[in-house]
Amino acid sequence: MSITISAEVYYEEAEELLSKGDLVQACEKYYKAAEEAIKLLVIENNLKEIIKETKENGWDSKTLNDAVTELSYKIGDDIIYMWVSAVTLFTARKYLDKDLIEEYKKDVKTLIEKAKQRFNIKTGFSRSPLTKIG
Repeated sequence: MSITISAEVYYEEAEELLSKGDLVQACEKYYKAAEEAIKLLVIENNLKEIIKETKENGWDSKTLNDAVTELSYKIGDDIIYMWVSAVTLFTARKYLDKDLIEEYKKDVKTLIEKAKQRFNIKTGFSRSPLTKIG
């Protein structure tokens, strides 16, 4: 059994928007998917200072960037590059063509997979090779 995380839902919505040619909205959804993956990784890695900060001030750009930095110490620098791709999708959403979006979204997908993998390990949920999905 595998649980769908919110990041996957946003990613699928982005894929649908991209297929319909709504590039700006797709970029926004890809970013939201990455944001949700970061939040899950913060919880799964028990980043107490970030969790405390979000309880006091909520999630904002600074907190998300701080979270990415802290996560890079725990799970590797590649998370920084994945986050940069997500931020690029959001900040340059009005100027990106479909080919660039296709490239940047790969990092978002990898980020989601990383979050999902850690979530499934912690909760004990995972997809069996015999489980049919879809």
